[in-house]
Formats: sequence, C-alpha cells, structure tokens
Amino acid sequence: MVEAKAVRIGVELFAVTATSGHAIVADADRKRNSAASPMELVLMGLCACTATDVDIVLRKKREPFTSLEVRAEAERAKDPPQVYTAIKLTFTVGGKVGKKAMEDAVRLSEEKYCSVSAMLEKTAKISSEIVYLDEAK
Repeated sequence: MVEAKAVRIGVELFAVTATSGHAIVADADRKRNSAASPMELVLMGLCACTATDVDIVLRKKREPFTSLEVRAEAERAKDPPQVYTAIKLTFTVGGKVGKKAMEDAVRLSEEKYCSVSAMLEKTAKISSEIVYLDEAK
C-alpha cells in the first residue's frame, strides 16, 4: 500500500509526504507560485514514470544512450474539473541509440509499463515524439 498526506502550511500551500518519507511542497496559488501546483506534479510524475520505463528498456537492450529527457506539454479542460485533455511527450535521447530500440522502449512504456500514463489516458489524448541528438544506427 502507498500512502500520501498533505499538511497545510499556508493558504493553498501544502507540505506533501508519501510512504517513502520524501516530502515536497505544493502551491495551488498561481499568483504566489512558490512551488509546483498539484496538476504540475501530476505532469512531472508522468515524465518521470515514462522516462524510467524507457531508461530500463534501453539498458536491458544494451543501447549506448548517453542522455535521456522527457518533456511534456499539456492542455487542460476549460471547466472544472480542469483535467488534462491533451499531452504531448517529447523524448530526447543522446548516444548511438537504434531507432527501433527507442521506438520500442517508448511504445512499451505507453502500452504496458507507465502507470501514470495509464491513468491520464482516461481523460487525455497522449501523443509522443522522439528526438535523436546523435546519428542513430
């Protein structure tokens, strides 16, 4: 079981902890903007989740990648609840990574492994693009 808790430390400002014991601050007040908003944290979680999947798959395939970055751009519904309705993921990979290996890694993350993506795709159309920094095999 995973648990999380948010403790109010100010107006729309919370210290958030989870089972792991790690803590972050979440700030829903976009005027003050002192920390990531709860919805930004969800998008950050998506990037971290899918990046982890791709990292694991590329290492298992012994692909010589030297860097990996996942960027998300998202649109939200205009009316409450303002869920994400469209998310574009851009995977940027460095090193002599085979295109098929990278495409397979992204596909496996999207279709099988990424729990955050599986939840978000209930309301958002998720698309992806791969950018290669080095010439691929």
